[in-house]
Amino acid sequence: MNKKIILALSGLLLLALAGGLYLLFGRPEPAVYKTVKLKKGDIISTVSATGNLAAVVNVQVGTQVSGTIRKIYVDYNSPVKQGQPIAQIDPAIFEAQVEQAEGNYQAALAGVQKAKVTVADTRRTLGRNRELIAGDFIARAELDSAQTAHDAALAALQAAEAAVVQTRGALNQARTNLAYSTIRSPVDGTVVSRNVDVGQTVAASFQTPTLFNIAQDLTRMEIDTSVDEADISRVKEGQTAYFTVDSYPEIRFEGQVTQVRSAPVVSQNVVTYVVVIGVDNRELKLKPGMTANVTLEVDHRSGVLRLPTAALRFKPKTLGAPGAAPPGQPPAESKAPVARRVYVLGPDGTLQPVPVKTGIGDGNAVELTEGELREGDEVIIEQVGSKKPAVATGSGRGPRF
Repeated sequence: MNKKIILALSGLLLLALAGGLYLLFGRPEPAVYKTVKLKKGDIISTVSATGNLAAVVNVQVGTQVSGTIRKIYVDYNSPVKQGQPIAQIDPAIFEAQVEQAEGNYQAALAGVQKAKVTVADTRRTLGRNRELIAGDFIARAELDSAQTAHDAALAALQAAEAAVVQTRGALNQARTNLAYSTIRSPVDGTVVSRNVDVGQTVAASFQTPTLFNIAQDLTRMEIDTSVDEADISRVKEGQTAYFTVDSYPEIRFEGQVTQVRSAPVVSQNVVTYVVVIGVDNRELKLKPGMTANVTLEVDHRSGVLRLPTAALRFKPKTLGAPGAAPPGQPPAESKAPVARRVYVLGPDGTLQPVPVKTGIGDGNAVELTEGELREGDEVIIEQVGSKKPAVATGSGRGPRF
């Protein structure tokens, strides 16, 4: 009888112990969620790109004649005016060519005068022979010879006049080559680079050598950026662009899109398009060739409800909770398919899916265009863990009651 009582008491004790362990460790613990309150603000949609700064007008100055550089009048960063001499090619050969062409031209002029004298003489002879033939004083053959001589003299005069035109052209060409021996700046600007030295021989062939590089106006510059084909549809002329350069990381410069080029640039199967951004450089801080990290402002919304992008990415880790719909399935009360959803905590602490429609985004938040959410509502952005039962700890003296 005592053994049965002892066994019964032992069974009851084991059941009580099992129940306590279940209540302590086996019962599901409620999840803990991190929420964010919805606020109104501005959302700026941007496109990122990189490019290099360059002068709007960059002139490469070459030479049209060959020779040896005799003088150089400018150097790097020298300001120049249009027509100002910047270099001199040895003009000795060109001066000699001008003298030779001048002599040929004077000889041609003298040839014209000689031909005119011949024409006048043959005209007088022809006139006399016509008078003599009327009185039968000369033969008909003499009149024909006089006519032939006169016609030949007229042709010689035309040839002499053509020689004058030809030699005048050669003289103008020689003078032009002499003028080209002095290299002048074609525009007002600043010398960016100089590629020749005194004594160097330059040859003007099919490809004219570049002697100087002149930036017309460094107070106005541009950036040629490469924009990916996925973003080019959002870029339009007149949009604002912000950029930074490594030389001034603390300064945020501003520009404006001036041109969106339609010609594609294909590199390793990646298609990009060139977007030109105009920049005001009145302080002359920016220099040609600097790398610019550009942010294009393609859209802007003011005073809209900002929905964190983390709320759109959140998906519950556990399913089957009361009021929670499985990810990817619309809630029971929604009959139309919804592309996006966020989750909120209901009054009883359960997850409640809320269908939403969004607009533009800035990477951190998106514009909430449609949905039942209002300013101040809290949306879940992360499941951070579960609540653990508090365990009292002493100081080595055992549990306290």
